[in-house]
Amino acid sequence: MISAPMTPPVRTLAELGPIVPELVVILGAFALLMLDLFLDPRRRIVTHALAVATLLGTAVLIAAGVGGHGTILADMFVRDAGADVLKVAGLIVGAIALGYAWPYLRERGLYHGEIPVLFLFTSAGMMLLVSANNMTMVYVGLELLALCSYALVACDRDNPLSSEAAMKYFVLGALASGMLLFGMSLIYGATGTLSLPGIDQAIGGLVGEGRVLLLTGMVFVLVGIAFKFGAAPFHMWLPDTYHGAPTPIVAFISSVPKLAAFGMAWRLLDTALGQVHDQSQLLLALLAALSLAVGNLFAIAQTNLKRMLAYSTISHVGFLFLGLAGGGETGHAAAMFYAISYAIMSVASFGAIVMLSRAGFEAERIDDYKGLNQRSPWMAGLVLCIMASLAGVPPFLGFWAKLVVLQGALEGDLLWLAIVGIVFAVIGAFYYLRVIKVMYFDAPNAVPVEQRQGPLLRIVFAVNALALLGLGLFWSPLMAWCQQAFA
Repeated sequence: MISAPMTPPVRTLAELGPIVPELVVILGAFALLMLDLFLDPRRRIVTHALAVATLLGTAVLIAAGVGGHGTILADMFVRDAGADVLKVAGLIVGAIALGYAWPYLRERGLYHGEIPVLFLFTSAGMMLLVSANNMTMVYVGLELLALCSYALVACDRDNPLSSEAAMKYFVLGALASGMLLFGMSLIYGATGTLSLPGIDQAIGGLVGEGRVLLLTGMVFVLVGIAFKFGAAPFHMWLPDTYHGAPTPIVAFISSVPKLAAFGMAWRLLDTALGQVHDQSQLLLALLAALSLAVGNLFAIAQTNLKRMLAYSTISHVGFLFLGLAGGGETGHAAAMFYAISYAIMSVASFGAIVMLSRAGFEAERIDDYKGLNQRSPWMAGLVLCIMASLAGVPPFLGFWAKLVVLQGALEGDLLWLAIVGIVFAVIGAFYYLRVIKVMYFDAPNAVPVEQRQGPLLRIVFAVNALALLGLGLFWSPLMAWCQQAFA
């Protein structure tokens, strides 16, 4: 008997509708790569502006629903409401970080033609990762994002600190990818499928050795996710990478990959492994508690602002894990809201360093901000908005982000974890308030900190910082958008 030929997964270009935004970003990256070959290096502002326009334009396409929702590529790629929310947030934040990169890198001789191209490819990796419906697509998206991020961190090749940061990021990132890949292989061995919904269906019939194999794979997957987030005790790469990399690159890798990591965690732990949430919940809760403790306690001892923000990132990952551990629609919506909120806060915090830095001077020590209010009350006010939001002071966005993940933990019957979160939220407020105290109550240094000139960049930073107050006052629509993704 001759079997009928298999129907190809995609028969017409029209069926590629759901992946149109990814194609726009990838084709835009290739176009910029070719354009840079023929462009005078003094006119690289053109490729930079086109890269920003590509990111923002793609965000508009997604928000407008161009291409529609659905699954394609043999069900390996899925576009749904959750993917759209994360993509729009990631593209907008990526465009802001790219905006900060131009003056900072150009005046240090670090702005090369590949910088905007790498930003676009990293964004494309993020988009593929949050739309993955198959473990193969998870790995493709993850590696596209990770490899481009390594190159961005290493762009200051003559700086030993930057080279060391890139090497640590690469080696430990490769280790994390290996852990994740090994966990995926064990899950495949237990279920016989790489499809995330297929894994969920196969779990119900697993008993004995098959279930043990699955749970072992789940542990390795969780370790890989924790590495990618920078959760304790898998955070060793994060402080050195943030300290050594150029500041606008840190603004990017501290925000967009975190959204991608949340998308990966959501797809793997909910879509594929939702039936073993009771087993993963305890591990997630322990990672959350340890990240909160390590991040906040180590951040207190820092005098370098970039390292302080790096350790605070670990604590924020702990808060995000509160929502993931809570599980269910409420917990996942809360974790998504926190991931988006933190991405906006993080790009703003490193943007403040960019705004006050200049060639030969990096405004990365906390003491550099002494008396800032006396020289520039407007700039001090914007930095105040950022630090207050990171600390979780109402009515800023960070307060509501912490509140919803604590609620998610409570609904997941994790009262003890919610209490731990509240305690470390209070402890963590100390080092953010210390920056505010230095700006408003300490005498200025002998060498004044100058605000970066350029009206466009100053407007972008002001909008970025004030958005933390605006979204804090009107946070309900953003939260409702996240809830619709899991309804």
